Amino acid sequence: MIKNIGIIGVGGVGGYFGGRLVTGLSHNPAIKIYFIARGAHLEAIQNHGLILSTAKRGEMICEPELATDQIEKLPILDICMVCVKSYDLKNTMVRLKSVIHANTLVIPLLNGVDIYERIRSVLNEGIVFPGCVYVGTHIEQPGKVVQQGGACKILFGKDPEHPNLVPREIFRLLDQSGIQYQWLDDPYPEIWKKFLFIAAFGMVGACYDRTLGQIMQDESFTRDVQSIMYEIVNVAQQKGVCLRDAEVKEALQKAEQFPPDAKCSFHRDFEQADKPDERDLFGNTIIRMAETLNVHVSVTCRISDRLGSLKQESGLKKEKQEARNKNQGRQWGN
Repeated sequence: MIKNIGIIGVGGVGGYFGGRLVTGLSHNPAIKIYFIARGAHLEAIQNHGLILSTAKRGEMICEPELATDQIEKLPILDICMVCVKSYDLKNTMVRLKSVIHANTLVIPLLNGVDIYERIRSVLNEGIVFPGCVYVGTHIEQPGKVVQQGGACKILFGKDPEHPNLVPREIFRLLDQSGIQYQWLDDPYPEIWKKFLFIAAFGMVGACYDRTLGQIMQDESFTRDVQSIMYEIVNVAQQKGVCLRDAEVKEALQKAEQFPPDAKCSFHRDFEQADKPDERDLFGNTIIRMAETLNVHVSVTCRISDRLGSLKQESGLKKEKQEARNKNQGRQWGN
């Protein structure tokens, strides 16, 4: 019996799916839904509930059983949606160990092709379903998540450690909440297919500070994107993942359907010098896998190295500016 559901990381993705679960299951008081968030966003949710604005359903107020930044305050969870950034994943999993049991159903809704392995390096218990998600959301202001695009769909599949388990309890709850999903015997081709797009466009976009439209209009940038995609396909194929070369052409065609000023989430995060980003999830993961499999990934290496240099430079600039501001403050104080 499902009693407790935890949404770990109520940002854009967690806010959308967590909010849909809260409203969709409100008729069932036996099911309690818990939000993990932080900062001003958490405070707004605690005071007024989460405001979820969707393209089709309009605006709704979503009030969980509890919103907190302390995982340890949660009861033992029966279902857990993990929606944090990859750089927070390990620490989150360490904290999550205290509130799961052997049959807790864990659905990671993160980007990345090795998320299952990262989770399993920490979690020995629980059933973890590899997956990915397509949804266009963002936090518009503290306490409010807006969905404006994307298929709003979860794709997930069997836990390699529990290959005979099909989570019909999750299907039932998603159906009741109106959440679209697809269950796959092998979810990895879809996971890599999404990664192919976001890794290549995200890395090149951040490296040269170009939107999707600007990348597609410049032959040199498009060539870098295409080269990274083919390198990712080669790595996937060497790992035994059924990813076709034709996926590269389809990914490039997909980019043309986006607004020309669109940016991948990695690019937007990378622009903030004082915040962590997911370079390790994209470039570094491919480089590590390629070294193990003896696959040539020279363009990924070149772009990844440049991203590291740019991040270091922006950090130094920020430190110098803070030092100048501090000195100016002292002068005014004199």
